[in-house]
Amino acid sequence: MASNKTPTTTIQTKYALPKTDLEQQHQHQPPTTTQDTQIKNVIQDQLDYSKRAQWLRAAVLGANDGLVSTASLMMGVGAVRQEIKTMILSGFAGLVAGACSMAIGEFVSVYSQFDIVVAQMKREKERKNRNEEKEDPDECHEDDDNDEEKESLPNPLQAGAASALAFSVGAMVPLVAASFIRDYKVRVGLMVSSVSVALVAFGWLGAVLGKAPTSRSSARVLFGGWLAMAITFGLTKLIGSSGI
Repeated sequence: MASNKTPTTTIQTKYALPKTDLEQQHQHQPPTTTQDTQIKNVIQDQLDYSKRAQWLRAAVLGANDGLVSTASLMMGVGAVRQEIKTMILSGFAGLVAGACSMAIGEFVSVYSQFDIVVAQMKREKERKNRNEEKEDPDECHEDDDNDEEKESLPNPLQAGAASALAFSVGAMVPLVAASFIRDYKVRVGLMVSSVSVALVAFGWLGAVLGKAPTSRSSARVLFGGWLAMAITFGLTKLIGSSGI
């Protein structure tokens, strides 16, 4: 009696079964060596840009801090002592004190972060060494990787110097604007105008580096600087007029 069953080979030949997603991916997947290298380069470029953008944005914020604090200090002192020498000396003292404070604070902060990361790297290295065999061929590369990671960490001295320099650059704006102008009202008006222009510029640059809306960022920085100067001027004027 003949069998009614169709041979499996005939069905497979006549009707090709669809391939699974894994089979299609494996069939059409090109060599990954070049792609992996390109992807790593793109990721590295993005990380490098991110680090540079963070440093630049921190420098802009430091300059903005120096600008606002020094201008507010000069406005406050000028509220009770209108002599040009008094305002310049107060601004210079604010520049030096603020730059030193920024440098020390940034140095301590970055050094603490550096110690934490290095300690974590040592713990991970010890844990891997305990789990691996003593004659691991990749063991020598691990030290090189650790050295590269240490070199990629921020330098505390550079961070402190950059913060002090950025603060000083911002603080120089009101100092230069107020220099050599004897008339008090003209001096204050020119100082406020120059500080306002610098605030808008710093707000715009910080927004560009942080990929935020430039108009709103500039407006916030501008009104914030105005508010700081107004509060310092008003409170100092109030205390000075009370005879304390």
